[in-house]
Amino acid sequence: MQPTLIVITGPTAVGKTKLAIDLALQLNAEIISTDSRQFFKEMSIGTAKPSDDELKTVPHHFINNCTVSDYYSAGDFERDALKKIDNLFNAGHQYVIAVGGSGLYVKALCEGLDEMPAVDLELRNTLISNFETHGITWLQEKLKTLDAEKYARVDHHNPQRLMRAIELTSQAPVAPKPKAIRPFKILKFGVEMPREALYDRINKRVDLMMEAGLLEEATALHALRNLNALQTVGYNELFDYLEGKLDLAKAVSLIKQHTRNYAKRQMTWFKADGEIEWINAQNGLSQIQEAL
Repeated sequence: MQPTLIVITGPTAVGKTKLAIDLALQLNAEIISTDSRQFFKEMSIGTAKPSDDELKTVPHHFINNCTVSDYYSAGDFERDALKKIDNLFNAGHQYVIAVGGSGLYVKALCEGLDEMPAVDLELRNTLISNFETHGITWLQEKLKTLDAEKYARVDHHNPQRLMRAIELTSQAPVAPKPKAIRPFKILKFGVEMPREALYDRINKRVDLMMEAGLLEEATALHALRNLNALQTVGYNELFDYLEGKLDLAKAVSLIKQHTRNYAKRQMTWFKADGEIEWINAQNGLSQIQEAL
């Protein structure tokens, strides 16, 4: 029987972590995280990492493997994750489970990445200047004008990703690489639930994060807010609160809104992948078992 990578993906807060752990226990499998925010040791509450008990229940890889000052790209992850998966299969595991909602990292793991055009330094300097002068709204409107479809997929609140998307849209495209062939079988499952239920889960999870100390976590990281790893929902809004730009209630409201926006972009990305079999969050375990 061919070794198999089971990919469990979908929007944030849909229940991927519990499903992956339940499945791993049944299959004697280990878990590869494809959540790019969970790589960083200093970001725990705001990235909804598995709890300490969950991490002890099933071995997880690529959680807490970097610090926020590290640059860890999708290409770095592809290289390291493939090596880890090879080691696990060679150790006798029939299954490895990859779980997370970072679409680019799922793509890197399953099929490799296309070549990226080199950075146009003149354009990058222009974008930085306009960002410093006019704020992130200028970058958002610029990308929306250039490519509304790409704007719908990118993180609207991450200036680095907005600038890179503008650069890629403004440059001649590079011919896509052929899809990489992996030496193992890949089964992809997307977890979904009705939008209203998902948004309610997101709102409640943000409240739980605040109760668990998200503000204190953000405060400890505030001096590092310009690092790329921290350009993300849950931290940006609280950094603005700490700088007096928002009151706390508004910051929390925006975290909920921006997380819902992020979930919508995740679904747009994953629904474009025809290899994903969509399963219901309530009975996803049995659906995956039937497919194996």
